[in-house]
Amino acid sequence: MEYDFTHGEGWWSIVYGELGHMILALVGRRIDPPEADHPRFPLRNADRVRSRIRALLASQASGTLVCSAACGADLLALDAAGEQGWKRRVILPFGPARFRETSVMDRPGPWGPLYERILAEVAERGDLRTEFAPSGREAYSFVNECILAETERLAGATGHHRAAVIVWDGDDYGPADLTAVFAAMARKRGMTVLQVSTLD
Repeated sequence: MEYDFTHGEGWWSIVYGELGHMILALVGRRIDPPEADHPRFPLRNADRVRSRIRALLASQASGTLVCSAACGADLLALDAAGEQGWKRRVILPFGPARFRETSVMDRPGPWGPLYERILAEVAERGDLRTEFAPSGREAYSFVNECILAETERLAGATGHHRAAVIVWDGDDYGPADLTAVFAAMARKRGMTVLQVSTLD
């Protein structure tokens, strides 16, 4: 099943009925670089997307969010989840300092302080996990697989429902599009895939 939450409400009750806790695996677009020819996630839309994610999470009384911590979808979702009192599990492909340089500070926006605060909060609760991922682009694909595996592990251990969320522009750019690949992997695992748009 697949649902677009951008303009929807109450998807929990539509899809699952009343639940006690939900475990969400989330990936999505990073903020566009300044020279982007085709918009995927313009910085001007950050507040709007954060509100959409917040509304999605607010539809459920409690939950666990499993994701990475790149600028854009990840950090906005982690911030919104913290406000909602959700448990947050963060998985990085390598150390926080290197990840900050390669996936947080290389795009426009004030992401550094938010990244530092969220990682400190998550680490304090023992929910920051660093993997020894392959080098290059494969590191991020590997982390996406880890996010899904951890979501299923948590769901299996607790008996809670699980689903996947993709925060994106809705366009699949082929095998190199890690967000689209993540959604396909989630579907193969039998997960409902929820979509939040990064565009107007």
